[in-house]
Amino acid sequence: MSDYNYGVRPAPHAGVDAQALDQGLRAYMISVYQYMMLGLAVTGVVAYATSSTPALFNAIYGTPLVWVVMLAPLGIAWFGFGMIDRMSSAAAQGMFWVFAGVMGLSLAYIFQLYVAADIVRVFFITAAT
Repeated sequence: MSDYNYGVRPAPHAGVDAQALDQGLRAYMISVYQYMMLGLAVTGVVAYATSSTPALFNAIYGTPLVWVVMLAPLGIAWFGFGMIDRMSSAAAQGMFWVFAGVMGLSLAYIFQLYVAADIVRVFFITAAT
């Protein structure tokens, strides 16, 4: 059984101000949410641009390239993010942006199936959340 008391906040380490720790954690989490919001925006913009450009859309979804576009996010998630602990910070961030863009390419087909206003609303709701 764990000795952790869930109702009591643990004491800070020697020399660590609890308020400063809370503020630092809050700032860090805000930056994480901002990156995720921007990643969703990149995904949405790439998906919309791809679906609204007939030549690009047909070059992807009218050829076997569709399989690469559909499976690339899965490959990045499995293999790329599996190596994240061995990457530099810049490489990990670059992979995040590549993942967001490739995810947009793979979601472009949805823009052909549904009304754009509904999709944009869902992206903004998700980004705001």
